[in-house]
This record gives sequence, C-alpha cells and structure tokens, in this order.
Amino acid sequence: MTVDFRELVESRKSVRGYDPSRPVPKEVLDRILDAGRLAPSAKNLQPWKFLVVRSAEMLDTVRPCYPREWFRQAPIILIVKGDRNAAWVRPSDSWNSLETDLAIAMDHLVLAAEAEGVATCWISAFDPVFLHQVLHLTPDEEVFAITPLGYASADAETRPKTRKLLAEVVEYL
Repeated sequence: MTVDFRELVESRKSVRGYDPSRPVPKEVLDRILDAGRLAPSAKNLQPWKFLVVRSAEMLDTVRPCYPREWFRQAPIILIVKGDRNAAWVRPSDSWNSLETDLAIAMDHLVLAAEAEGVATCWISAFDPVFLHQVLHLTPDEEVFAITPLGYASADAETRPKTRKLLAEVVEYL
C-alpha cells in the first residue's frame, strides 16, 4: 500500500465516535503496532511498550480512566507506556528522553492507523494514577498517552483541522 505522506497528515483527525460492531483485523492491528516499533528513539533504546486492550474484561477495567461515552465504543484501547530508567539521559543536564521517545512512537502509531483507515484520538487527559493501579505498573513505568482504535461510527464527531500559517511557526536564522 502506497500512501502519500502529505495527504496522510492532512487527513488525520481525532475521532470521537467508534463502531463497536466492527473489529480491527489482526493484520491491520499488527501493521499499526509495527509502525510504532519502528519509531526512532534516543540512542535507539526504545523505552516503550504498547498495551493492546481488547478483551471485554480489560476494556471494562481500563475505560474508567477517561469517562467519555464515545471512548467506551472503541473495540481497542491502545496504551503507550515507557520506563524512565530505560530511556536515554543527556549527560550535560540529566534530561530524560522518555516523553520525546514515546511521543514519536505514538505519532507513528496514529499515522499508521490513519493510513489503514482506522480512527484514533490521542488522549492525554486520562487518569494516570488509576491506570497505574489497574495495569499494575512498576514505579518507573509511566503511561504517556492512550488512544481508542477502531473504525469511525457514522455519527463520529471530528473537529475542523485548523493550524497556524507556516510563516507563524517558522523562523529562518
């Protein structure tokens, strides 16, 4: 499958509404997850894990972390977590690359989903303490972001994509 990258980034939107009767085929899910696996990371340490929540029991356990009705519709919740101790640390000031590495991986995942026709909504407004508890994470593990994964429902909500002009975000030196 060949996808024009410019068209892909222009078409990708956050979707708030999923068709619970339409599962994501395993081969499609695997291609999405593999895109995340291929993401670059500082010093190639790959300090991430992708948790695929799809059993009814685990979906019911995890969904309270973000109490929106449309979030309950998705057949899969993808959780991107990382280990702060597994990430690269800059020697000069001890800056840890975990958030940057996980953001790159998450971006690869949502763009790959868009390329496959699978809807996403990058969510950071989840309850991290709740997820940490129900997922039995270690003290060094952190959930960075979550997204529902599924096919958009006929009545899915999306918002117009508005962006600043290029001249407003670029500075030539």
